[in-house]
Amino acid sequence: MTPSSFQKRISANSSPGRDSSAQAEPAGDAQDLALFAKAALVGLGLESLAVKLTVQWNSRMRSTAGLAYPNSSQIVLNPKLASFGWVEVERTLLHELAHLVAHHRCGRRRISPHGPEWRKACADLGMDNEARCHDLPLPRRKMVRRFVYQCPSCAAKVERVRLFRRPAACLKCCQTHSGGRYDKRFNLSRVVQKELPLD
Repeated sequence: MTPSSFQKRISANSSPGRDSSAQAEPAGDAQDLALFAKAALVGLGLESLAVKLTVQWNSRMRSTAGLAYPNSSQIVLNPKLASFGWVEVERTLLHELAHLVAHHRCGRRRISPHGPEWRKACADLGMDNEARCHDLPLPRRKMVRRFVYQCPSCAAKVERVRLFRRPAACLKCCQTHSGGRYDKRFNLSRVVQKELPLD
């Protein structure tokens, strides 16, 4: 993958640690990034995913570097990435692309977000030892996990910031007993709401 015009503009207009908060969107176009990602998908023989893929910037993102939405084949990136240079933009793009590749390959089967399927996709995209979370100095917002759910089978607990909108099952039990497919026998049930300290 050779440097695109987008990559050259990012490298010229940004330096590590530069504050990009004044920019609504980084130099360059999301279409350039989409073309870069689509070329990677075609290289893996995933033309059907490449056709559907879209990439966009979201200036409302704070601490999250990027997000992948398998259902819509969309990648959303934080514009602040541009201040760290092309290397971080590319790394985040490919990290999120690996999520789409993993889900595309597995179809409707439930998989762990950063499990073996994702790691295999990372390796195929040239990122053998990709970390599950970024270490960029983006502003962090502390989220309080008030809601606790428990698996009826293994008793594992899951803490959540928000309530589940639909039934959710224990991933470990589904993988162990149902081949990774959703199984309502392992639906998580809400057990407690944490008490929050008073200000």
